[in-house]
Amino acid sequence: MKFYFAPMEGLTGYIYRNAHHTFFGNVDKYFSPFIVPQQNDSFKTRDVKDISPENNQGLVLIPQILTNHAKDFIHTSKILKALGYDEINLNLGCPSGTVVSKHKGSGFLEKKEELDQFLEEIFTQSVTKISVKTRIGKDQPEEFYDLIEIFNKYPMEELIIHPRIQKDFYKNKPNLQVFKDALMLSKNPVCYNGDIFTIKEYKEFSADFPTVDTFMLGRGLLANPGLISDITNNIKIDKKLLKEFHDKVYEGYKGVLFGDKNVLYKMKELWSYMIQVFSDHAKYAKKIRKSERLYDYDEAVASLFREQDLIVD
Repeated sequence: MKFYFAPMEGLTGYIYRNAHHTFFGNVDKYFSPFIVPQQNDSFKTRDVKDISPENNQGLVLIPQILTNHAKDFIHTSKILKALGYDEINLNLGCPSGTVVSKHKGSGFLEKKEELDQFLEEIFTQSVTKISVKTRIGKDQPEEFYDLIEIFNKYPMEELIIHPRIQKDFYKNKPNLQVFKDALMLSKNPVCYNGDIFTIKEYKEFSADFPTVDTFMLGRGLLANPGLISDITNNIKIDKKLLKEFHDKVYEGYKGVLFGDKNVLYKMKELWSYMIQVFSDHAKYAKKIRKSERLYDYDEAVASLFREQDLIVD
C-alpha cells in the first residue's frame, strides 16, 4: 500500500510536512499546495520557501501546479526540474470559486478541447514525470466518461481521482460508481482520494475496492495525523505524541511568522480539523477560536490535552 498526503492550501506547507514526517514518517509522497506560475521567472517568496529542497529534506515532495496555460506549466516544470524534482502534479481538482471562474483547477474540466490540447503540449515537452489530480467533472458526474478518454491519451505517472464534481465541493458522498468505472477504464495507474477519516472507512472502502493500493488522504489525516499508522500497523495515536507533534508545528510557525495574530491564524486553521479527535471538545474549540494572544491559546490547548481524551476509531 502507498499513502500520499493531499495538498491543503495554507495547511500542509513545509513546517507542517516536516513535523509530520518527523513524528510519523509513513507518507510515501507529500504534495505541495498548488503553485501558480508567475509571468516572470520567479516564484512567490512563499512558494520558494515551501518547495526549497533544504526545507524538505528526507521526505518525498511532489510540487503541484495550478494553471491552464501549457507554456507556463512547461516553463515552471523546467525550474522545478533544476531544483531536483522529477515529478510534477497538475491540479484539476481545486473547487474554489475564484479558481474555477478562471477555468483552472476543476474549472478546466468543462473546457475539454482546451484541456486535451493543454495535455498534449505538456506531455510532448515534458521534462519530468507528470501526475494529475482531478475531480470527475464540473457540473455532472457523467462528464468523467469524456474526460477519461482524454486522460487515456497521455502517459501519466498517476491519475489521482477525487470522485466528486466541482459543485459538490466537499459535500455529498464520493461517487463510487464512477470511481469503479474509472478503475476499469483508465490506462494510467489510479490513486483514490476522498472521505477516508477512520480505519473503519478505510476497511469498508478496501473491501469494496480490493485492487486499489494507492490512497491520498487529506482532511482525515489533518484531523488524525496518525491515521496511516492506525491503518497499516493498528497503532492508535496517543495524546503525548499528538501534543509533541502539535508543539513542533507551533514552534515552527513561531519561528518564521511575525506576531501573535499570524501564528494564531495558522494554528486555529489546523485545529478546525484536529479538534475532531477529542472528546467533548466544543468549549475548548471555542476558546481556541477566540484566543487573541499566544498566552490565551497556550492555556486553551493545555486544558484540552489535560482534560479530554482522544476518540480515534
